[in-house]
Amino acid sequence: MASHAQEQILIGLCDGELDSKRYQSSYLTNKVGGQPDWFPVISRQSPRCRRCAALLTHVVQVYCPLDSSPYHRNLHLFACPGTDCSGRSESWTVLRSQGLESEMAAAQPASRDAPPQEAALLTTDWCDTADDWGMEGEDGDDGWGGGLKKESQVQEEVKAENPTGNTTDISSRLQDLSLEESQEEIPVFSPFFISVVEESDLFGEDDLKHAQELLREYEKREGVAVGELQGSGDGGGEEKYEKTRARHGDAIFSRFMKKISLCPQQILRYCHGGKPLFISEPPSNMAQLFSACSSCGGPRTFELQLMPALVSLLQRKDSNVEVEFGTVLVYTCANSCWAAGSHSAVEEFCFVQADPDQQLFK
Repeated sequence: MASHAQEQILIGLCDGELDSKRYQSSYLTNKVGGQPDWFPVISRQSPRCRRCAALLTHVVQVYCPLDSSPYHRNLHLFACPGTDCSGRSESWTVLRSQGLESEMAAAQPASRDAPPQEAALLTTDWCDTADDWGMEGEDGDDGWGGGLKKESQVQEEVKAENPTGNTTDISSRLQDLSLEESQEEIPVFSPFFISVVEESDLFGEDDLKHAQELLREYEKREGVAVGELQGSGDGGGEEKYEKTRARHGDAIFSRFMKKISLCPQQILRYCHGGKPLFISEPPSNMAQLFSACSSCGGPRTFELQLMPALVSLLQRKDSNVEVEFGTVLVYTCANSCWAAGSHSAVEEFCFVQADPDQQLFK
């Protein structure tokens, strides 16, 4: 990624319900909930909770190709729906998958029906070339994304991994997949589109005035004074905290609130190679926790984080399943390593911080 774009922060916002009867999502779609849309060359993944072994629920899908890379690139975040596992890092998993355009075209069966145009128009990417947002869908309307996988697609993937044509292995894998899904149901959150804006675009005069009002309300409620927001972003002055401490005694949380007060409805922050926005004091060994890529052993870097406003969107119509957190930070391989011809997603590092004042976002 080009160094001049590393500090560019992108904000993800809820952009309406993804109605499967009207829209067909694909791996090009940024979304909350629903079923994950895997690349045609990637085997379907069903991660489990490291704490209770339950199947994890899909939370967020982000299409995030890197500017200097020829690969399509996705991140999928999963969380355990169990009450006792809520807010624990070991109960979250983030998977990175990549694929070349030529591989996609070869592995994706021809679609009989053209995908709905609305889905293409709402496709957004998170790569360095932010000027292209909203235009990617025009290129993405070429049959790459086939929506949710059908059995025929799984067969294509298995054949790619099994060029000898051993039908016994293929049938066995499909049977195991069907048995697993029939025996254990995976909760699915209602799907929503995610739209993207640059954080710097939020500093309009009217928005800044509204943010200042929210900030004053927060200062009065929490008994803490922080510096004024600057219209030029972080470069226009430093935060200054008075001796009076917030009721929860956490200056880091106060900074967090100040930073997001301009757009409290943000559900995701993206800044590949940038700095995370902690909601509470991180552990002293944080750098060691995410330092090494589990695949290549190289360094990891911060890429994105989920925000408290997302919690209220994670709902099921037929149950009371709920996942709570303050922020979920994702660190990925700095080199975005990928083995040519790979059919398995790479697990990256997730770190969850609880929200010390969750009721503010409900």
